[in-house]
Amino acid sequence: MGVHVETIAPGDGEPRPALPLSLSPHPPLLSVRCRSRCRSADGPCLPAGRTFPKRGQTCVVHYTGMLEDGKKFDSSRDRNKPFKFVMGKQEVIRGWEEGVAQMSVGQRAKMTISPDYAYGSTGHPGIIPPNATLIFDVELMKLE
Repeated sequence: MGVHVETIAPGDGEPRPALPLSLSPHPPLLSVRCRSRCRSADGPCLPAGRTFPKRGQTCVVHYTGMLEDGKKFDSSRDRNKPFKFVMGKQEVIRGWEEGVAQMSVGQRAKMTISPDYAYGSTGHPGIIPPNATLIFDVELMKLE
């Protein structure tokens, strides 16, 4: 699966349809799939926004991480301290690298990350079980 990014609140731009508007059986949802594929209630769309992270930039985010059952395992919001990482330096799991790269500054999104893009069959002992799908509520606050 990889990473699935679903917009909670748009950043410095709005998703825009790539094809003419049409009726869709899908519920209203703005989302972006890995490799910049996305889907809106009106069909496929292009990721929008003006300011996306680039390799070497420091991403400043607030996040809450949960397991599929809703159990919270970590939160920068609870610590009241934003988390920083450098894009492209493999300082975070692959799902974060690919998911946050699709977000524009100011955007808040729900990222669902499959085990192969997270901690895999090893997990993170005592915190994340093996083969866990992770769910993150992430806000890209700024780039440095």
